[in-house]
Amino acid sequence: MNDVQRMLKDIEREVRLTRTEIGKDALDARVMAAMREVPRHEFIPQELHEHAYDDGPVPIGMGQTISQPYIVALMSDLLNSKASDRILEIGTGSGYQAAVLSRLVRKVYSIEIIERLSQQAQACFDKLGYDNIELKTDDGYYGWPEQAPYDGIIVTAAASEIPQPLIEQLKPGARLVIPVGLPYSYQELIVVEHKLSGEIAAQAILGVSFVPLTGRHQTDGAAKPLP
Repeated sequence: MNDVQRMLKDIEREVRLTRTEIGKDALDARVMAAMREVPRHEFIPQELHEHAYDDGPVPIGMGQTISQPYIVALMSDLLNSKASDRILEIGTGSGYQAAVLSRLVRKVYSIEIIERLSQQAQACFDKLGYDNIELKTDDGYYGWPEQAPYDGIIVTAAASEIPQPLIEQLKPGARLVIPVGLPYSYQELIVVEHKLSGEIAAQAILGVSFVPLTGRHQTDGAAKPLP
């Protein structure tokens, strides 16, 4: 069994272990194919390549990490995306999550607050030929209104509240997948859906651990209640 096959088996095991929380026994076959296709080792420092396909996060420098493969796959699955979709990602980081999404949808817009990480991700996309990803260095809390509305939004850092600007940039019928909670404390992966009726509904999926969403939006105190 090679490293990629081992990673896929680990994802399948994690799905079985959390099937009660996530409400499914298997992830979308399209998502698993994208996880197989995207070379995870290209998105982490060379000295850590031996851990590229391990079942856990890997540091990428500047206090950031590349998420556990299972979490990347799960969040991609929860978007419920179609090939024609335009997706917004908040927190480019290494670029790995955006790369996976780029194999699933027509266009990915991704925002990273740390310019050096954004530059490194762009270099990686150029190397691999992923030309349907557009990057911007900015505070992702406020989204990318010039390109809105989106068929889905994914946030790869934990917010203390669900950002209202992101909800406003969702198309009716679209989903926002976001970890919510205080930094380095208990966090939950939340799916927010903008229903066709106009109603905003949120569902907590499972406990997670993400680096905090940073920027000028930061607030103190407890996270705001879900919609």
